[in-house]
Amino acid sequence: MSESPASELPVSESSPLVDSHHHVWDLDRRPQPWLDEPGHAPIRRAHTVDDLRRTATRTIAGRRLTSTVLVQCVTSLPETRELLALAEQDPLVGAVVGWADLASPAIGDVLDALRAGPGGGYLRALRHVVQAESDPGWLQRPTVERGLRAVRDSGLGYDLLIRSEQFPQAVRLAQRIPDLPLVLDHAGKPPVGRAPADWERKVRVLAASPHVRCKVSGLITEADHRTWTIDDIRPVWHVLLDAFGPERLMFGSDWPVCVLAGGWNRWAATVEELLADCSEGEQQAVLAGTAASFYRLSGTAEGARPCS
Repeated sequence: MSESPASELPVSESSPLVDSHHHVWDLDRRPQPWLDEPGHAPIRRAHTVDDLRRTATRTIAGRRLTSTVLVQCVTSLPETRELLALAEQDPLVGAVVGWADLASPAIGDVLDALRAGPGGGYLRALRHVVQAESDPGWLQRPTVERGLRAVRDSGLGYDLLIRSEQFPQAVRLAQRIPDLPLVLDHAGKPPVGRAPADWERKVRVLAASPHVRCKVSGLITEADHRTWTIDDIRPVWHVLLDAFGPERLMFGSDWPVCVLAGGWNRWAATVEELLADCSEGEQQAVLAGTAASFYRLSGTAEGARPCS
């Protein structure tokens, strides 16, 4: 990594830090069936944005959390409306990744209605839990592809939530709709702490499409929740940094899911150490600039410098 140019301003408490991926839920209001799966008991309760505020107390490279991206959990239009209304009320939330039925013939009208409703201006992307779809060509279904083109035509991006075996359809999507902004959630679920060669090959193929970004998130929950160390994370980090460059990487916590493997502050400390050899501009890209640009976060410096 290059030295930080002398002309760059030092990091201060006012330097932005964007968490590009977190969730909230109220189980009394909206059940989350996935929380009934084994191992999720520690997070099987309500989580609010204020809970995140109280939790995310550690700085990363001198930066404190200034903005977040709130991401859908269930395939529910009412949940998306609730997240948008919450974004309108809470200044920490700068953008929402919602859900809508991509296969619906009325997807364009649905997106228009969401954007016209309370907090609709915060809708910046959609996501579907593709990792739960058994069809190896789900993203290429004609109805789904039509829906994704409607997402593009609405000026929105798309979050890719896939597992390793689903990379081929993500690559085809990137190639077939090259003007749809895409971001890979959780780095495509790499085998942290195990041989990553197959994942590395696939992620490099996807990264060859220049309009694809990647979230450095969800890695610790792919590792052994109790015994992982930064040495387990480093091989994945180096692949991502080399494949995407810092200007296409964005920090995300995946809170409160990350609580299962150490929590927000431990992940923040890990990211700070991973970034230690990066220049100030490269850190700016990963910690704020890439997410601010992709999700069009107002009031957040975008300043993402290319890796040199």
